[in-house]
Amino acid sequence: MSEAPEQVDGAVAVSHIGLCVSDFDRSIRFYTEGLGFHLAEKFDIGDSLAQLAEVPPPIRCRSQMIVNGQTKLELLDWKTPRPEGAALVTRRQIGFTHLSVYVKDLTAAEARLVALGATPIEYTRTHIPMRGGAMDVLFLADPDGIRIELVQVTSPAT
Repeated sequence: MSEAPEQVDGAVAVSHIGLCVSDFDRSIRFYTEGLGFHLAEKFDIGDSLAQLAEVPPPIRCRSQMIVNGQTKLELLDWKTPRPEGAALVTRRQIGFTHLSVYVKDLTAAEARLVALGATPIEYTRTHIPMRGGAMDVLFLADPDGIRIELVQVTSPAT
């Protein structure tokens, strides 16, 4: 387990972002093969952590940390009780709305993620001209519907 970072001006570094998933193996493949995350520490969550998990016992859950650079996600595989609900469908719903990642090749990243179960949200495909280049953006839904924003920044040909 990593040490907590030193506090600076009342703010600390983000530890991780947790995602409850419906198909653990599919989500591991999606985030590792599709987005380049790597497996890190894993934990079994049982009744002794029910209060922390905000779920009444009996509980059985598997936690798998995955990392890409400084970004750490925790995939939660609930066995008892089973996962419930659905992912947010707009960015105006309260709560975390999406994970945004930079990609070198938007077309290649999209194809790779679609092959792993993502669904492109076509109406979000946007080209944004910027001083010194452009930004191409596309939102996809991961296999559970969690929004992933792909961002490719390009500079003009020299």
